[in-house]
Amino acid sequence: MSAKPDSIRSILYALFANLAIAIAKGTAAFWTGSGAMLAESIHSLADSGNQLLLLFGMRQSLLPADDDYPLGQGRSIYFWSFLVAVILFSLGGMFSIYEGVHKLQHPEPLTQPMIAVGVLIFAIIAESISLWGCMQAVNKERRGRTLTAWFRESRSSELLVVFGEDVAALLGLVLALAAVLAAAITHNPVFDAIGTIMIGVLLIVIAFMIAIEVKALLIGQGVEPAVQQEMRDFLKNRTEIDELYEVITLQMGHTAMVSVKAKMHPTGTEMDLIRAINRVEREFLVVFPSVEWLFFEPDIQKDDRNHE
Repeated sequence: MSAKPDSIRSILYALFANLAIAIAKGTAAFWTGSGAMLAESIHSLADSGNQLLLLFGMRQSLLPADDDYPLGQGRSIYFWSFLVAVILFSLGGMFSIYEGVHKLQHPEPLTQPMIAVGVLIFAIIAESISLWGCMQAVNKERRGRTLTAWFRESRSSELLVVFGEDVAALLGLVLALAAVLAAAITHNPVFDAIGTIMIGVLLIVIAFMIAIEVKALLIGQGVEPAVQQEMRDFLKNRTEIDELYEVITLQMGHTAMVSVKAKMHPTGTEMDLIRAINRVEREFLVVFPSVEWLFFEPDIQKDDRNHE
């Protein structure tokens, strides 16, 4: 199964935006001596590397199943997404805090702060376009849920990462702009240092939130609760099934594995039972195309089994 085109498009939006922004911020940091600008430049550069890791992870997740990976490598995207969260924490957040503390201890006045202001305004526009592209994909997956509910329930780890990065980047840019303006107006470089530290704290908080959500997928999370309920309703409404005992799901990147245990209506012969199960499986896969592995176990009630 191919990767979601909306997710790939969101990653590419973010990649090109962050590369352009990183170059602009780095140039402005060099000319102005702004710690906030330098922190933001490192942040954007780290984000660009993160997007490349996500693209690599998505490519790896599409590798076919083999003897070593009988269910494929779809879950590998969760590893790369988790790694991105760690990089965002260490390279982005910790560096920003370090740079801010350094600027507090050794304050330096800003030079040509309007260059930084112009670059930050450009970066805010570019990052807004990137977030807009990401939101197009997010809105297709929200299914009427709030952004908070989607963030907690989504199984698209790469989209979670891009969304978190874009939000962090946009908020960080606003903080950096406020810090540079305050430092320029008051001629007090402490504001720039404080803004740098605040950016670092923001990155760490968002990286931690992303890591928590991706960790659940990395350990082995089922499909989204609403989708799982739809699967149960579909199976309960099948005339071939007398009673549904259990539905176990496992998200495998962009695909899923489903195991069903149910009591079937009497069919008369074993061949008719097999045909009934095959019919349910075939139509289940049509309704839920993301399911790549479906295991169906016919069973009987415990009371019936005890009387045998």
